[in-house]
Amino acid sequence: MTVSRRSFVQKTSAAAATLGAPALFAQSASPISIALASRAPTTLNPFQPGRTGGDNWGIFQVFDSLVTSPNGTFAIRPQDFRPLLAESFTTSPDAKTWTYKLRRGVQFHKGFGEMTSEDVVFTYMRNLDPKIVTFNKQVFSNIESVTAEDKYTVVIKLKRPDPLFNGGGVAVAFIVSRKAFEQLGNNGFETAPIGTGPYQVDSFSATDGVHLSAFPGYFGGPAATKNLHIRFIADTTARTLAFASGQVDMIEGVRAPGWIPSMQQRSPKTIFDATAPGSFNLLHLNINRAPLNDVRVRQAIRLCINADQITAAYKGMATPMVGIIASQFAGSVKKQDLPPELQYNHDPKKAKALLAEAGHPNGVTIPCFTSQREDYASIMLIIQEQLRAGGINLDLKVIDHATMHAENRKDRNSIILYSSSFPPVPTQPFQLLLARGAEVKADGTGADNFSHYGAAIPGLDTLIEKAQDEPDFTKRVALIQFLEKQVLRDLPLLGICTLSYVIARNPRVDLGFPVKSGYAYWRLDKAKRV
Repeated sequence: MTVSRRSFVQKTSAAAATLGAPALFAQSASPISIALASRAPTTLNPFQPGRTGGDNWGIFQVFDSLVTSPNGTFAIRPQDFRPLLAESFTTSPDAKTWTYKLRRGVQFHKGFGEMTSEDVVFTYMRNLDPKIVTFNKQVFSNIESVTAEDKYTVVIKLKRPDPLFNGGGVAVAFIVSRKAFEQLGNNGFETAPIGTGPYQVDSFSATDGVHLSAFPGYFGGPAATKNLHIRFIADTTARTLAFASGQVDMIEGVRAPGWIPSMQQRSPKTIFDATAPGSFNLLHLNINRAPLNDVRVRQAIRLCINADQITAAYKGMATPMVGIIASQFAGSVKKQDLPPELQYNHDPKKAKALLAEAGHPNGVTIPCFTSQREDYASIMLIIQEQLRAGGINLDLKVIDHATMHAENRKDRNSIILYSSSFPPVPTQPFQLLLARGAEVKADGTGADNFSHYGAAIPGLDTLIEKAQDEPDFTKRVALIQFLEKQVLRDLPLLGICTLSYVIARNPRVDLGFPVKSGYAYWRLDKAKRV
């Protein structure tokens, strides 16, 4: 399906225009419900790669990690992290040995018994096993060993110091029941997983989404609302109408130009929960494919893209990126601090000259695809127009969101828009997106280095490891900024903008906390009708 920017914006604006104030806040006795911009759930298995944002909403209600960030925000400093399944944690002076004392009596769902150190070790060993494909495997690459000192004590030893280890290898590791996983298997966990979280899975359906009920034995106390319904409505108009009619309490917002102003104009009582910086929107250039294997073509693409123009279209939701670290986070670089050749000021004329120098005096055509989801489609359609001015024709196809992820995972794309939230751990984007060990594989066993940086051309693995070896936070930040400059020279990955993840919420629902930052999903066990 080929979509023009004009038709896309008209569609999202029309969806917002359907919202009338009288119908919008109709009351409903149904469970608290949220509708997400995906066609259907794919998996609730926390190990499974290729999950969608909608899947993560369910996983985050069902599972717990050892530690967590405060509700509605990121933990930025080591002391900001809060115990969750661990009742306490300590680290050695060199930040290489971490000890977690587990809560006693924490129960798994549906009678699978008490959570102990055996379950924690089992979870980590699956994430560490090189023969098993798991989600964000690179996050755990710094772990040397995980051992159970006793039934309620787990010791994790690292290969190199990491003062923010809780923000990477701990907060993202959802603890599963070893007994349940061995009984149900990897496939069984996709639709009926067993966790310790405030909600347990009642049903999983491609047509009706995911139904969750409050886990009566939750160690943190009963959830404020008994039932949750996670729905999956990819179509913008259908999702917006479901919100307008009161069928759902919350919807994933349309991160496209004009949507929020239209919503505010017609329904001023709508609450918008938005994370900052939100998602990192980055453009992978597949160096294994011509003409992207020529750095001059990659430079031409960078010179054509005007990030300021893209962010202006979002009216406050977006912030331009210079490198691949959000400007709000430590380690990011500012354009004015860079040498002139790395600033890449918008210059289509210079882009054409670079293409001619690379042997393409008449320009180039590059086929690629992206998701139909509003944020992906709108950004890529703007980029398509900007590239055209520099002689680059983006033969862009807009496809189903889940299909896009599956096809990207098989290394079938040339230019890949990658959108994901990251914690304020400055080494993580390099580790997950540019390390050679994260290279995508045609058989689907790889990770998220879609550019093949470090494999197709020399990369930064040694320098990434050096940054990870640095225990001093200030020195680590300086190393990250050096990495940023090298990425700007090689251009395997382009920072476009950060874009706030937005949920439109009916005021009849109180979340129990304000949303300021964090991942593109949050807990709903404090949510209740008011």
